[in-house]
Amino acid sequence: MDKIKKLETFTNEYVGFVKVTSESGLTGWGQVSTYNSDITCTVFHRQIAPHALGTDALDFDDTLNLIGEKEHKYPGSYLRRAMTGLDTALWDLKGKREEKPVVSLIGGKPGKLRAYASSMKRDITPEDEAKRFLRLRDDYGFDAFKWRVGRECGRDQDEWPGRTDAVVPVVSKALGDGVAKLVDGNSCYSPKKAIEIGKLLIDHGISHFEEPCPYWEYEQTREVTEALSIDVTGGEQDCEYSTFKLMMDMHAVDIVQPDIMYIGGLTRTLKICDMADKAGYKITPHAANLSLVTMCTMHLLGAIPNAGKYLEFSIEGLDYYPWQDKLFLGNPYKIENGMATIPDAPGWGVEINPEWLEKASYAVSSID
Repeated sequence: MDKIKKLETFTNEYVGFVKVTSESGLTGWGQVSTYNSDITCTVFHRQIAPHALGTDALDFDDTLNLIGEKEHKYPGSYLRRAMTGLDTALWDLKGKREEKPVVSLIGGKPGKLRAYASSMKRDITPEDEAKRFLRLRDDYGFDAFKWRVGRECGRDQDEWPGRTDAVVPVVSKALGDGVAKLVDGNSCYSPKKAIEIGKLLIDHGISHFEEPCPYWEYEQTREVTEALSIDVTGGEQDCEYSTFKLMMDMHAVDIVQPDIMYIGGLTRTLKICDMADKAGYKITPHAANLSLVTMCTMHLLGAIPNAGKYLEFSIEGLDYYPWQDKLFLGNPYKIENGMATIPDAPGWGVEINPEWLEKASYAVSSID
């Protein structure tokens, strides 16, 4: 057994990286979930590291289960976001030890993945959204796009009056035929309003309606799913096995969308994917920024048998996500002909920028 000897975190408010070191000197890098990552790293050292130190760095499924048991009074988001840092770092360590990319460790292989260009903006006009999609199509070859409708958790309200009624036809018409078109409601609508919007989407050739109703109201989402002929999708916010089981058992959605960083890491996500596969569901994960989450998602999609049609790929730059600046050396997220590339380097295949690490807040937990 090669035991976990040391766990280090490097964080700011938005991003937190984790470094694991084993007794033999092997190292691996992972990440806790983005946003309030400084708080998550505090949770990591207080409620994750004490249970992980001294356990097997190469066989860690039971360690993750043990953490959930030891911290049974604290189920939910922060514990899972912190667990992700441990899980992803250990997968990276294992890949480097075996000199294989993570995708190969879990039964897949490196290669190309179709990506969809994912807009995060609601403060953009329909015309400007259409223009930037066309630029991305021409420059990078994207043939699938997602944009926003409604207001986030908006109680049936639009971002501004009439925006959704305009952005759906304007963007759809600009993209034309032969392009996959997706929209995201971000928990905006009641079932009645969501069905109304869904019919508008169908009229304009849109095939994917994400999180139309408050995500925690599975009965509401099911009502929309049953009423519409297009794919209704959800699951990005959920972080417990029980909620995914409920979602699928009651047929609340057509496609399941776990987020590796929210759920507790790759190991737990693979279990959700297996659960979905047995129930006949495809997986189109949530990966809404260009931190480590998109790379982890690429490795996942390259291996699971029920992978959906595409990888979510954020198109937002530093004006929207200034904290993405210089996280990694080089550019691990090149898009060519609408495709991303799963790297064949050991582990995740990315190198975190030492200059970023030097500026981050540091903490360590160790056996010593």
